Amino acid sequence: MWRRGRWWALALVLLLVLPPLAGGVALRLNYTGELRDGTKSRGKDAIWLGHAWVDGRKKDADLAAFAARVRGTGIRDLYVHAGPLEHDGTLPAARHPRAAWLIAAVHRTMPGIRVHAWLGDVLATEGPDGLRLERPASRAAVVASARQVLDAGFDGVHFDLEPLHSDDPHYLSLLDDLGALTRPRKAALSVAAHQIDPLPAAHSVLGAVSGSEKWWSQEFFGQVARRVDQIAVMSYDTWMPLEGLYGGYVAQQTSLALEVTPEGTDLLMGLPFFHEDDLGHHESAETVTAAVRGARLGLGRTDPGRERFGLALYVDFAAREGDWTAYREGWH
Repeated sequence: MWRRGRWWALALVLLLVLPPLAGGVALRLNYTGELRDGTKSRGKDAIWLGHAWVDGRKKDADLAAFAARVRGTGIRDLYVHAGPLEHDGTLPAARHPRAAWLIAAVHRTMPGIRVHAWLGDVLATEGPDGLRLERPASRAAVVASARQVLDAGFDGVHFDLEPLHSDDPHYLSLLDDLGALTRPRKAALSVAAHQIDPLPAAHSVLGAVSGSEKWWSQEFFGQVARRVDQIAVMSYDTWMPLEGLYGGYVAQQTSLALEVTPEGTDLLMGLPFFHEDDLGHHESAETVTAAVRGARLGLGRTDPGRERFGLALYVDFAAREGDWTAYREGWH
């Protein structure tokens, strides 16, 4: 009995340890190799900016310093937090009282840079409270909120709705309705996207085990990408414990995203411009250096000629000088 129990225990250990171990080796190998020439900035990068830019805390001097900071980079789009949305999809105008100042000042001092209203909310997908996309009235209110910020002068609207489960038909319906609003206005529609299944059906397995979904299927990612002008992968909070594994993971995510993102859509890979240590994010592993190298490796292996490709920096108020240096040196 003892011998049989020992072998069952060994079998269980192998079952739990070997797949992650093999996956880790594969990711680390994915981070190796030479960077391909030409896999550098295309001038289509973006940065997420905090709410202080539209609530009165930021002034002319702050904007001048920011303009100097991004000069010479590939940053073209600013995702400025103008929400959050209410759980019914509406957006109180009082949420962004200084939007007109910011938009006018950016257009005056940073020609060619676009200002997007970053809107988001918690979805009621894993809890009782939040925005419910299955309700037509909620989706209609979200579209009305998008119209509201475009009427206020924003060049585009950027949505970050989480946790958003893969294969959600209501989200695709919302994007169709938003596209019908933005296209005639020649306004940009962009979204923050979940990561893609690193293994087949990983989102389904995780959902069955925990009730939560971290990833989207690659097919769903492509369906979203075909409906928007820009899709920015939130390629951080990956659970990776080591820098080499994280860089290999970003390289894999870049390749998976490139395979299903149409040529007419901007694909941006997120950079971790923040510093935390918890289960999902280890700052010693999720570095800007690793993310930039991983994105370049994935681009070079999958679609080195892709012009509509860039990096998205999350987030301005948590960034350190070293993050900006790594971004400039690795990508420019």
